[in-house]
Amino acid sequence: MNKVLVTGGTGYIGSHTVVKLLSAGMEVLVLDNLSNSSKEVVGRIEKLSGKSLQFFEGDIRDRALLRSIFERHSCNSVIHFAGLKAVGESEEQPLKYFDNNVAGSIVLFEEMIRARIHTLIFSSSATVYGDPGYACYQESTPLSPMNTYGRTKLMVEDILRDLKKANPEMQIALLRYFNPVGAHESGDIGEHPFGVPNNLMPFISQVAVGTREKLMIYGGDYSTPDGTGLRDYIHVEDLGAGHLAALHSLSENNSLITVNLGTGHPYSVLDMVHAFEKASGKKIPYEIIGRRPGDLPEYYADPALAKKVLGWEAKLGIDRMCADTWRWQQQNPQGYS
Repeated sequence: MNKVLVTGGTGYIGSHTVVKLLSAGMEVLVLDNLSNSSKEVVGRIEKLSGKSLQFFEGDIRDRALLRSIFERHSCNSVIHFAGLKAVGESEEQPLKYFDNNVAGSIVLFEEMIRARIHTLIFSSSATVYGDPGYACYQESTPLSPMNTYGRTKLMVEDILRDLKKANPEMQIALLRYFNPVGAHESGDIGEHPFGVPNNLMPFISQVAVGTREKLMIYGGDYSTPDGTGLRDYIHVEDLGAGHLAALHSLSENNSLITVNLGTGHPYSVLDMVHAFEKASGKKIPYEIIGRRPGDLPEYYADPALAKKVLGWEAKLGIDRMCADTWRWQQQNPQGYS
């Protein structure tokens, strides 16, 4: 049986992926420091999958803990989600991000090699591309991140490319996400960031449920159809399926895989607002304010390589993204608290 350690497994994308792994018959261990998630998620994952998991509260920088887990449990693969992800905070506290995202990853990789675990899926990001001067990003698009968060993702990618050269037996998948949204269809798990949301959908849904007064839209004067930014939003359930597909692909190929996980169909901020109003039956008050530094008018994935290499493609559209987000927010207006 495939036994997988999932770092950051109680987080937003991690929790949805763990449900899919357990439902596929895999044995799962979760390591999370709960810095942006809740232990409550563990019970909900087990309820949804009908399976149990082993949970360890701790940090990827804790070498002794990692060594203990790997010595006591015969893991054969790791999915690495654990990392800080707020772009603004990364600019304000870069050392915190380099320590957690880069130094922490190095500790994890060292302990994997010591334990002879050779299969790894890394949670990367479309932020590694930066601004290439065009909107459709392929895996060959130049890598030039515009913020500290994106640089930490690219650094870890570079480390893994070098690690593969030095250790040919390693099987590594670098998955570059675009804009994850949505929630599990049950409404039992979803996205509820601590503090003010950095991402669009949790902000919209918190306005709809009444915990926030209005949505602030950064920039209404872009050269896009309605003036607001266009992004490639992908349902978190599709993302979870992408990780399962990557695990299967690595089991058949001793390789290094780098793929975009996106839909290839961008939507504007106002498209998402109107779709959410339709799904929820609620009016979303908003105010258009100045652009945010570093925001691009438009970007989206070319998902063709993921289909070719992983046999994966996104299946869930904007209506399902909004309906599932609203169900989660209605059932959990205060998140997991």
